[in-house]
Amino acid sequence: MLRLKQLGIDTCHETVAFLARRCPLYRAQEFVALARIEISGGGRRIIATLNIVDDESIMAADELGLSQLAYRQLGLPNGTLVEIAQAAPPPSLEHVRAKIDGAVLSPEAYQAIARDLAAHRYSKMEIAAFLIAGARFTTAPEVLSLTRAMASVGSRLTWNGDRIVDKHCIGGIPGNRTSMIVVPIVAAHGLKMPKTSSRAITSPAGTADTMEVLARVDVGSEEMHEIVAAHNGCLVWGGHANLSPADDVLIAVERPLSIDTPEQMVASILSKKLAAGSTHLVLDLPVGPTAKLRARESFVRLRKLFEYVADEVGLNINVVGTDGSQPIGRGIGPFLEARDVMQVLERRDDAPRDLEERAILLAGHVLEFDPALRGGHGIARARELLESGAALAKMRQLMAAQGQPPESAALGNLKQDVVAPRDGVVGAIDCLRIARVARLAGAPIDKGAGVDLFKKIGDPVAQGEPLYRIFAAFEADFRFSTRFAAEGNGFSIQGIS
Repeated sequence: MLRLKQLGIDTCHETVAFLARRCPLYRAQEFVALARIEISGGGRRIIATLNIVDDESIMAADELGLSQLAYRQLGLPNGTLVEIAQAAPPPSLEHVRAKIDGAVLSPEAYQAIARDLAAHRYSKMEIAAFLIAGARFTTAPEVLSLTRAMASVGSRLTWNGDRIVDKHCIGGIPGNRTSMIVVPIVAAHGLKMPKTSSRAITSPAGTADTMEVLARVDVGSEEMHEIVAAHNGCLVWGGHANLSPADDVLIAVERPLSIDTPEQMVASILSKKLAAGSTHLVLDLPVGPTAKLRARESFVRLRKLFEYVADEVGLNINVVGTDGSQPIGRGIGPFLEARDVMQVLERRDDAPRDLEERAILLAGHVLEFDPALRGGHGIARARELLESGAALAKMRQLMAAQGQPPESAALGNLKQDVVAPRDGVVGAIDCLRIARVARLAGAPIDKGAGVDLFKKIGDPVAQGEPLYRIFAAFEADFRFSTRFAAEGNGFSIQGIS
């Protein structure tokens, strides 16, 4: 038997094991072709992708190395004796092959696929095959089956009360950090809004990344229930709750491949909301030339698919179309976005008005779920709670309840302005490119990295006037970002007629 050894290797969402080529117990060559092995010991077992090690300084010949993710999943201490064997293909792979051939899969097939995904029995290649096959052809009933299957695998949160509200945006718009304003408004009103959010994978910041500038987000489900019971809401990272883990596995592959089909998006979002115990959901679908939805027709199609699945699973949903033509707020990156949020909540004169108005709009729609509130008064009530300071007081309560962030954040000390190449008026802003500039600068890994916007669509600019400022904390990231911005700054400047 082999002795376990945890290796300090982050394999980016993939479960990986390492076997010495000179291993005296197993011939490494026999495993290379299959690449997937089953590791068993101590009453536990996992499936992992196998890598072969030639450097004897990394691990001994009779050891089996595990990546950080694999070590956490197996849950056994260093030195535990384990066995390995060639892993059989996941039982549900036959359904994936059928989908590749164009078949319509049954609810039972999707249930089997979700179970094997959550158990990490699929390789990245097999996951990609499933995603691409689904992107080619998936019926609305199949989306419903996938949603139910993913929601049923993993944990499910339950809450006291029959009205648990939530708000979600499909993403793609930099700086659109409205949830951090909506939650304290809604909680101050008295509705329960336990917000579990994700960290960014390919964007400059997720809600959890930004909230972590202000408070701890690494909160377990028991503590989350205590916070919501006391304050009607929370803003925490959903990773601890193990909600729809099959979706997390899919996202880790689809985001880098830019696979973001309407069908997969609906199943992903609604499975998470079901598992989180939500009963009422406001969904923000931005539409714009560089947003995820580029045309009105795409919005209508996606809205109808969301409504169909939500109705079938018993989720009360209100889909709101918003302007996705440019970034929201000024900051792009965790620290800068947290600054914008607090400026709005604190009623600062320099607060970004577009972020404020978008948050009031969405909070108003959420408040309309309250049967005690007169119809059509949601937006007015949201504005009242924001302007009175009630939302700020609630946000401070949530921050205190969740605790101090793990480390203090500050703006990166490396900065450079990106300036207008000529006189004119800002005619368009490429959301994807601006997000890429912020990401290359180091966001969200460095909380203080990102982009601070000075101009929006319709603003006049003079040649040499700053359009935005790049912040970075790491020299290589600073070079990557500034070079990328020099190749194309993401702004379209129209001449003044």
